This record gives sequence, structure tokens and C-alpha cells, in this order.
Amino acid sequence: MADGVVRAYDTRTGALRWSWEPLIPTPGMKSGAANAWSIMAVDPKRHLVFVPTGSASPDYYGGLRPGDDKWADSVVALDSRTGKLAWGFQLVHHDLWDYDTTAPLVLADIPHDGHSTPVVIAGNKTGMVYVLGRDDGRPVFPIDERPVPASDIPGEAASPTQPFSSLPATAPQSLDPADVGGSTPEDHAACRAELEATTGHSIFTPPSLTGILAIPGNVGGINWSGFAYDRTRGLLIVSSTNLPYWVRLIRRADYDAEARRGEPHTEFAPESQTPYGLARAPFFGPAGGLCAPTPWGTLSAIDLKTGALRWKTPLGSVRELGGPDTGTGSIVLGGPMVTAGGLVFSGGTIDRRLHAFDVDTGKEIWTAELPASAHAMPMTYEAGGRQYVVVAAGGEKNVPEERQSDSLVAFALPTAP
Repeated sequence: MADGVVRAYDTRTGALRWSWEPLIPTPGMKSGAANAWSIMAVDPKRHLVFVPTGSASPDYYGGLRPGDDKWADSVVALDSRTGKLAWGFQLVHHDLWDYDTTAPLVLADIPHDGHSTPVVIAGNKTGMVYVLGRDDGRPVFPIDERPVPASDIPGEAASPTQPFSSLPATAPQSLDPADVGGSTPEDHAACRAELEATTGHSIFTPPSLTGILAIPGNVGGINWSGFAYDRTRGLLIVSSTNLPYWVRLIRRADYDAEARRGEPHTEFAPESQTPYGLARAPFFGPAGGLCAPTPWGTLSAIDLKTGALRWKTPLGSVRELGGPDTGTGSIVLGGPMVTAGGLVFSGGTIDRRLHAFDVDTGKEIWTAELPASAHAMPMTYEAGGRQYVVVAAGGEKNVPEERQSDSLVAFALPTAP
């Protein structure tokens, strides 16, 4: 794979000023990527650029990239003048699950230990939130290295530990067979049988030839949706998806035949030049219902003064796909926005609606139908003495049955009595 280089250009001349490579070569490494495919942030006062990096290639087999694969799946701070690494913090070691640092980074000053602390807030597909000191990358809320399962794949050496944030996880990280869902009793039984046949169904279980349940999956947890920070209340508003994925490695000699035969809803990837290909799919039952229990999408408020979960509520529904109207939550592909007046606006759901919540309680207080689902973050502005909220409602081509649109929809907030 091509490398994940970050480059800085002089906007006056167009000249390349510096470049930085996220992967540090080690003996025997054959890898690439680890690129920043989410949004960078900059602190001009400190001359720092903060970069969220993705997974190293290939995603699910790491035998050709031994070690932790720094600085993939990390938050790194680069000196904006030179491109030199100021500090780095890795959120996933030797990633085998496609757990990129997908959420745009947020810079904030939060109340901590009696004073204002400048921080970088990051999140990824694990569903965890990480708060790091802006000057040195040290965790503001503890992050603990915990033992995780080993791999049984020849040539693979999974990391023996992974970093776990002490802040509340926003998505489930394990699934008990007794708790599986399913749209019918037959679906439920099939989901449970499939889960029991895997070699693991908790976070950081390495992929196997039999198959694992990756929970969260590669579209789950905190994805592109990101955060909104209410600096008045010290609340971080997080949208998250509960969509486990079934993941299985396939021996190279068997891959072509299996990929040609195909399976419903399944994505095949050759992971070229490695001993194994890949099959992955959302954890659906035979009738097409999700096997994970509801809610499938949530909006959470984490108090960054205390580290406690203030509230958590289902976000949207799956009515667009023929499911129930309320209570289930939705796959979330779009972030929240918080206003100074104490409202949280969020689209991102597949129910073709914009939702508004009370930031103090998490109660939904308003919703409106859109021409298509809004997978963009809403924005707000004032004009003529009124406040407006506007969102792009385009739909998502990769979600079955989703409508497509090119609409921009604006709403006027009520004026004060």
C-alpha cells in the first residue's frame, strides 16, 4: 500500500515545506496506509497540528507488520513549522479490526482538577472517548492497558494488551448469546447459534478462520459522526452505532472460490500478498434483521468535569428500512451540533429526520422530516434577528432503500416570547 504521508505546503508559494510518515519501519514490515482520513486540528499558539491516523494495511492480518505499528490508529501532534513529532498516543495497538481514528478531533479547554485544561478529544470505532493533554499527550482521564485475547492464526502476533479509556464507552463491547436480537423467533435462534459458533464475541478478539464477532464492527462505535462539545456545561455529546460485524479469515488457497460463490450482505477482500483473504458482514439474521439488541444508535452526554455519563438515549429509528418507528435507534452516519441555547441537533440517522434534544436531559423535544437522510453535521447561524439551523439532506447510497437527494433544508428557531 501507499504510505499515509502528511504534507505541509506554503500557501504563498505552493512549495512543499515538510512531510511526515506515520509508520515507523521495522524489520520484516510490509505495510502502508495509516493515513489521516478524518479531520486534523491546529493550535496556532502552540504551533501544533493534531492528526488522527487510521489503520495500517492490510486491515485484518498483521503478520507482515509486526509490533504495535506506530503511529497507526493514533493521535499525533506535529510541530507545524517543521513536521517533527511532538508527541503521539496510540489508541489501538497492531490493529486487526479496522478501528481507525475516524472522528474529527476536537480541541477544547475543559474544567479539570480545579483549573482549565487544554485538551484534544478523540474517539474511534471502539466506541471509546480519549481525552489527552494538548501539550504532552498525557491522558487527562485514565487510559489503562488491559490484557486481550491472543490470535490462533499462524504468523500473527496480536498485541497482548490494548488501551481502555476510563470514560464511559458509547457502544457495546461484547454480546452474550442470551442477548441477541432477531426479527422473528427463528431469526433469534439462528443469530444465537451463529454467535455461539464464533471463536469470540468481545472487543479485541483477533480474527480467526472460524469467524469472530467484531463488536463494535468497522462501521460501529464512534465513526465519522464525531462530537459536539458544550463548553458552558462541560458536556461532550457523542453519537454512536451498535452494529457488530461478523469477520472471518480465509486461507489463500480457498479465497477465490469462496469469493466467487459469495454470501448475502458479505464483503470479500483479497488482502493481497498475505496468506489470508477476508470476509466480513453486518451481523444479520436469515430474515434480514439485525442480530444485535437495540438500540442500534445512540446519543450520549459525557460530563468532562467528572467523567460520568450524564445521559444516553436512542437516536432515530430504522423505519426507512421497514422497521419500527421508535426506540430502536439507527445506524448513525452524521454528527451532532449543540447550541448556546441548550439544544442538540442531529441528523445522521436513516429515518429521514432531523432531531433536537434537550442538552441537560437527553429528551427529544422536536423532530422534522427531510427529503432524505441527513448524513452531514447541522450548522446554525443568525440572520435578520432570527436563529436558523440548516442541514444537507443527501441520503447514503450504501444503505439499502435510502432515498437520494441534493437538498439543503433550513429551519427557523422560535423567537423569544
